[in-house]
Amino acid sequence: MYFNLPGLVLPPRRRAPDPGGAAMRPGPGEVLHFSEDPGITRFVPHVAATAQRPEAYVWAVNAARAPDYWFPRQCPRAMAWLKPGTTSADRDLVLGPGGGTRVHAIEYRWLDALRTVSLYAYRLPAAAFMPSEPTPNAWVATEPVLPLGPPEPVGSLLRLHEEAGIQLRVLPNLWPFWDTVITTTLGWSGIRLRNAAPRPAG
Repeated sequence: MYFNLPGLVLPPRRRAPDPGGAAMRPGPGEVLHFSEDPGITRFVPHVAATAQRPEAYVWAVNAARAPDYWFPRQCPRAMAWLKPGTTSADRDLVLGPGGGTRVHAIEYRWLDALRTVSLYAYRLPAAAFMPSEPTPNAWVATEPVLPLGPPEPVGSLLRLHEEAGIQLRVLPNLWPFWDTVITTTLGWSGIRLRNAAPRPAG
């Protein structure tokens, strides 16, 4: 652990990482749904409170986007990762020296929740799902879906980030980081940003 003011940065350990946090990514023929509820036996399509579309869906994620959900459900997070076409300047600006290929940023006030939340992963049959449009960041089903087995406790989210080689950055406020990231050539995503602290004055 080292300090990189104004935010605390938890970089990946200098060793060969788990190949992408494989334990909490879907296997062949699967997608994942993360939840704090361990009692779901049947997933029924619904219109999410944050949905921008009126259709009712069951939501899940593929292996590439599973790390987006290694957080408490309501935790605001800003994420960025290398992709084809990312410039060296943008990589250095956002990820920094030794920062790996991906960074997740949260606010200090969510750190305790990240450490203590009980999160569960449900494995669902990929055949029941299709990519969400226009950008397939998530997978959706329009019919009820039964999980392939009981939910799996995700365990320590800090350890999961470390094993996946993902830099976890803890900041006083997400907005300066987010406003920079979205102007770069990195891939990026923001979830639950409505729950973030207000933008700094000025």
